[in-house]
Amino acid sequence: MSIEDLLRETLSDMAHEEQPPPPGRFLQVRGGRPRRRGLALAAAMAVAVMAVGSTFVVEGLSSRVAVPRDVTAQGTDKALVGTGQGQTTLTVKEGLRLAQVMEKLSAVTGKPLAEFERAAKDGRALGLPAYAKGAPEGFAFPGTYEVSSGASPGEILAAMVTRFNRVAEDSDLVDGARRAGRTPLEILTIASIVQTESYDKRDMPKIARVIYNRLNHTPEMRLQMDSTVLYGLNKFGISASNEDLKSRSRYNTFARLGLPPGPICNPGADAIEAALKPATGPWLYYVITDPKWGVMKFTDSEAGFFKLLEERRRRTGE
Repeated sequence: MSIEDLLRETLSDMAHEEQPPPPGRFLQVRGGRPRRRGLALAAAMAVAVMAVGSTFVVEGLSSRVAVPRDVTAQGTDKALVGTGQGQTTLTVKEGLRLAQVMEKLSAVTGKPLAEFERAAKDGRALGLPAYAKGAPEGFAFPGTYEVSSGASPGEILAAMVTRFNRVAEDSDLVDGARRAGRTPLEILTIASIVQTESYDKRDMPKIARVIYNRLNHTPEMRLQMDSTVLYGLNKFGISASNEDLKSRSRYNTFARLGLPPGPICNPGADAIEAALKPATGPWLYYVITDPKWGVMKFTDSEAGFFKLLEERRRRTGE
C-alpha cells in the first residue's frame, strides 16, 4: 500500500467516526489496519502526513519535522547542519548511541538536553513498537532531517521512530525475525552490534554470520564483543580493558552467554538487512588487519585468529 492510499484509508475511516479518536490510538503499533495507521501517525499527538518525494513531512500541532530522506552520513562523526527559513537540516550517522544522538540534537536545535531525555522516557508517545519494551535505544533511525524551530524534542524523536517503523516494515523485520528463530528486538540487537563492529558495510553480512555462529556454537560459545562491554559501562573506544571485562553488566558478553538485553546503538538499514540476511560461512572470528584502510579478515579457527592478530601487529606495530 502506497502512502497516498494509506492516507486516503485513514482519512476515510476517521470521517465516519462519531467523535475524534483519542490521540493514544495513533501511538500504538498493532496488527492489521490499526498498526498501519499508527505507523503513519506516530510522529506527534495529532498530525497530518504528506508524501513529498521520498520524504515524509510530519506536521504536528506546533511544528514541522521531516522524517529523513533515504540518505545517511556514513563515515562522518558529526551532525551536518544547514539552515533554511525557520528550519535546520542535520544528518545523524549510523551507529550513534541514543545519548549521543540526543546530545547532537540538543546542540543543533538549542533545546535543552533534559527535554530530549525526558521525551525519550515516553515510549508510547514516541510510537515505539511493542517489542521495544519502552526503550528507545536502537529505534532513533539515522539519516538526514529537516527540523523546524518549533519542533519539540518529543516530535523530533518521534519522527526518527516513525522512520524506523517504516524501515522495519519495508525490511519485513518482524516476519524475518520469526523465520530466523529470533525476536525482532534480538534482530535489532544483532544489527546494532554489526553496525558498531563494522568498518565497511560490505563486511556486515559476514559479521552477522560470526554472531549467529557464536550464538549457535556447540559447546556454547560467548559472543565476547568489546563493543557490548563498553556500552554497558558507558565507555567509548575499540577495546575493553581487563578491568572492563570484570564488569557485572548484562552487556558483558565475555562473562554472559547469548545476546545483551538490547541494542547498543542505532543501526542503519544495511546493518538491519545484514542481521536478517547474514552471509553463509563457518567464521567464528574477525580481525581488522589494516585499520588505516578498514580491511577486515575472517577465520573459523582460533589458530587462524592468532595469525590474523599477528598480521595486524606487523602492519600497525602494535
